Amino acid sequence: MKISARNRLKGKITDVKKGATTSHVRIDVGNGAVVTASITNEAVDELDLKAGDSAYAIIKATDVMVGKD
Repeated sequence: MKISARNRLKGKITDVKKGATTSHVRIDVGNGAVVTASITNEAVDELDLKAGDSAYAIIKATDVMVGKD
């Protein structure tokens, strides 16, 4: 897979929850960190995503928010 985004986190899909039009895909990227992506149901079907699959969370954003307690 070639892609220009530099923020690629490899992990394992732990859950895929389909809604009416979009799905939430949870990827365990290690050290207790889980990334959740909201993608179309069509994308889930085309990629044949399911729990237990290896996958990448690819983050491409122009804005990153930071918070602190």
